[in-house]
Amino acid sequence: MTDSEQQNIGGAPEFSEAQYERGRLLFAGECDFIFGAQQTGQLPPPEFPEVAFAGRSNVGKSSLVNALTGRKTLARASSEPGRTKQLNFFNLRNELLLVDMPGYGFAKASKSVKEDWQEMMFDYLRGRPVLQRVMLLLDARIEMKATDREVMDLLDRAAVGFQIILTKCDSIGPQRLAEKIRVTDIEARRHPAAHPYIIATSSESGLGIPELRAELASLKDRRS
Repeated sequence: MTDSEQQNIGGAPEFSEAQYERGRLLFAGECDFIFGAQQTGQLPPPEFPEVAFAGRSNVGKSSLVNALTGRKTLARASSEPGRTKQLNFFNLRNELLLVDMPGYGFAKASKSVKEDWQEMMFDYLRGRPVLQRVMLLLDARIEMKATDREVMDLLDRAAVGFQIILTKCDSIGPQRLAEKIRVTDIEARRHPAAHPYIIATSSESGLGIPELRAELASLKDRRS
């Protein structure tokens, strides 16, 4: 499936050549890890616009950040799902901060750890005025979990806009992907904080990466 076919299925608007180019140039620049915060009191000053990436453990957040920036090891996945408990900040050309949030939904975590995760994330979401949007990653190969819906509810309560990004879409065929986008869109429409357009991606094939870069560049431009 081509990028344009994916966009038509998802109902997303076509990006112009200028928008694609802005996205390409933004992510062609330097991108460096600058800080890891384990508590909201440790957050860096709100100097630049921020976009956060959230998702279940092993959904492919690190792979997607690496694909966006064209780097193989900028973001590293933990060898033990659910082990990372901090917000990781990446500075993109002093124009946009990418925030890698800890994965959720790890089965081995205790109830207290899950509650601590939710409290920290809610504090970050509510108290970060430069946060433009949360990109909520869902694995296209599996059905949506209760924890995914819980996070959508959390984002609704925090009044923070989020956009669903499907990952690992190269692993399923076009018809299955179209159906996945359809059912995901139905769920998203139940949430007032949800952005209306879903982007299907693959860190392996590059599907949706230009579109996501263009989308993120548009969020950066809001504060230019």
